[in-house]
Amino acid sequence: MKKIVYSPKGVCSRQIELEVDGDEIVSCKFIGGCSGNTQGVCALIKGMKVNEAISRLEGIRCGFRPTSCPDQLAKALKENI
Repeated sequence: MKKIVYSPKGVCSRQIELEVDGDEIVSCKFIGGCSGNTQGVCALIKGMKVNEAISRLEGIRCGFRPTSCPDQLAKALKENI
């Protein structure tokens, strides 16, 4: 099991904590950000394959920002897997 701690850039959340077992996401937690939205994203990706999560979340924007919490989650996975 691999634990990932990632500091997102350009979003409200301050940290993303992930646990990955092989190619499956076991747990996800955002520190800061929009609580309901980040909890929802984490609940949806739990048990998902890493590449599937990346393909679904990468490139999502938050309003006029060039990134979002889901996009930053994809970046965390790409950089650490």
